[in-house]
Amino acid sequence: MKNTHHDIPSAVVDALQSAQRVVIFTGAGVSAESGIATFRDALTGLWSRFDAQALATPEAFRAHPDVVWGWYEWRRAQALRAAPNAAHLAIAALARHVPELLVVTQNVDDLHERAGSHDVAHLHGSLHAPRCSACGTPQVFPDALPQEPDEGRRIDPPACTACGAPVRPGVVWFGESLPTETWITALRAAERCDVLFSIGTSALVYPAAELPQRALAAGATVVQVNPVVTPLDRYAHCNLHGAAAEVMPRLVAAVSEHL
Repeated sequence: MKNTHHDIPSAVVDALQSAQRVVIFTGAGVSAESGIATFRDALTGLWSRFDAQALATPEAFRAHPDVVWGWYEWRRAQALRAAPNAAHLAIAALARHVPELLVVTQNVDDLHERAGSHDVAHLHGSLHAPRCSACGTPQVFPDALPQEPDEGRRIDPPACTACGAPVRPGVVWFGESLPTETWITALRAAERCDVLFSIGTSALVYPAAELPQRALAAGATVVQVNPVVTPLDRYAHCNLHGAAAEVMPRLVAAVSEHL
């Protein structure tokens, strides 16, 4: 492929210029560039005595709601103190250059929204959308930034405003299904898009990892942005190896110059 002087292949720019529908599929690597630890990173400090994957289950919440809620409040405070990075900003900017763009993310923070993206589908839920563990009623956090809990601090979850049962984090735990409407929206977008970018995701977590394959099967151009090799390398039309915060601004600059 011929490269532009921004080191972005001209075929990628051409595909975006002619695209009507674009899907941006993002994973933990994008948030990691804002300083948010990926879910599978080893826990540090007082949390190091816990296994993150063991905390992220309905069973853990039933057995130790104060431990699980405390951990998620620590994660929520960390996310709120993080700032969108250049990749988030570039993705929001890219939406201004194509007729239709949907961000589908595996991340549970709100950095895409704070960067200016308007159409965001959260496959794995959100740290900022708690709901009742019993009746499912959505709950609202106070507007004020939470006081960041000490690592390892147990915090009792609040009571549901509708039924009084414990409120749970609004994320998808191991053993739980993805939110149905969000998953259908993501699948339809992948199957209808002209271009799909897979950015900062391992391409290993299913069912989310199906999205690039669905797009490929439907004839879309699939571009991967990742500093490391993933299983998607062998299928993607183009692999841009590098950090999302470095690659995506160059991509937007290249597209802007060719308008």
